[in-house]
Amino acid sequence: MGALFLDRDGVINRRIIDGYVTRREDFVLIDGVLEAISIFARHFDHIFMVTNQQGIGKGLMTEADLADIHGWFLKQVEAAGGRIDRIYHCPALKAEHSFMRKPSIGMAIQARHDFPGVVLKQSVMVGDTASDMLFGRRAGMTTVLVGDEPEIGRKTPHLVDYYYPDLLSYAKNC
Repeated sequence: MGALFLDRDGVINRRIIDGYVTRREDFVLIDGVLEAISIFARHFDHIFMVTNQQGIGKGLMTEADLADIHGWFLKQVEAAGGRIDRIYHCPALKAEHSFMRKPSIGMAIQARHDFPGVVLKQSVMVGDTASDMLFGRRAGMTTVLVGDEPEIGRKTPHLVDYYYPDLLSYAKNC
């Protein structure tokens, strides 16, 4: 069964182009996400969300703001019969080159440390960017690209194992 790693913006919620989700009202779930996570809960031993959140590093939001957004989201997931075992985030700016920031694999290593049964080579990374796919590939995971930019897979086919238009489409086929 393995573990499932999910990116957030563009996979779970609508991405704000050239902006940041800084409050719960801006965190708009993509259709089918709650159903997808409910399906995943039956297929994966662990489910993690891994997300770069440099809006914190830029001072646009606080850790408490992020905790409010994620707390609300986790309640929605549980009410729909799903689960997320842990949310990992990196507040560092891209320019800081933090090992915890995707595409570096710090969050995957942290999940493996926190959940010793996690075997990255038996895990899946789902994301919507080349950075997410590189994170998954570097960690030895199967990679699944979702979203409305399938050309990422055409430009970097060595990074993408599977493509689906959205998370629910993948859930129904995993």
